[in-house]
Amino acid sequence: MNQEELKLKLFFQNLTDMYTHQMDVVTDGVPVSEAKKAIIMLHGRGGSAENIISLRRQLKLDDMAIFAPQATNNSWYPYSFMAPVSQNQPALDSALETIAGVVAMIESNGISPENIYFAGFSQGACLSLEYVARNAKRYGGVIALTGGLVGEELMEDNYQGDFAGTPVFISTGDPDPHVPVSRVKESIAVLERLNAFVTFMVYPGRPHTILAGEFKLANEHVLS
Repeated sequence: MNQEELKLKLFFQNLTDMYTHQMDVVTDGVPVSEAKKAIIMLHGRGGSAENIISLRRQLKLDDMAIFAPQATNNSWYPYSFMAPVSQNQPALDSALETIAGVVAMIESNGISPENIYFAGFSQGACLSLEYVARNAKRYGGVIALTGGLVGEELMEDNYQGDFAGTPVFISTGDPDPHVPVSRVKESIAVLERLNAFVTFMVYPGRPHTILAGEFKLANEHVLS
């Protein structure tokens, strides 16, 4: 191996290490051993587990155990969620495995999938949708605040199962600098094919943030 090849190998190894997520989870709310419901909250790029947990002040989570994984370097994957999936590997698979690990932890405490909820903002919303669509079953509900399914093109074969009426709330701005409305609508079509009950709201001219009305709709349609 010449010097240039060694440099490339080290570069890609460092990139892999940078986006390989550890099981670093912040908890809040009702202790999982006492809770009947749980929610997994996923922060956006540049955010943190503590940031996303702070949304509990606006969401009806008082009776839930709260789990918020922390992404390595505060990002779940390096590029846009609409980049080719291969460009976001191995980070994307590592992030999905992290969620699966948290789900398994919750289930091991006696909480079944129909009482497990997911919520995320931006990159965390995209990751939430990607996980549940790849593992469709009856969940408690999903809140995706500005997000859509991941990939340059959606690979329909990745999305299997039956949501059995799981309530899903998705919101976005129009235009949004990161999440186009067209991708949100594509994602809704996939979720509805898998029998999710989707509520969708577009906010014209809204910046990349969360409005009070989004919390209200999430509470009404998912958490009530």
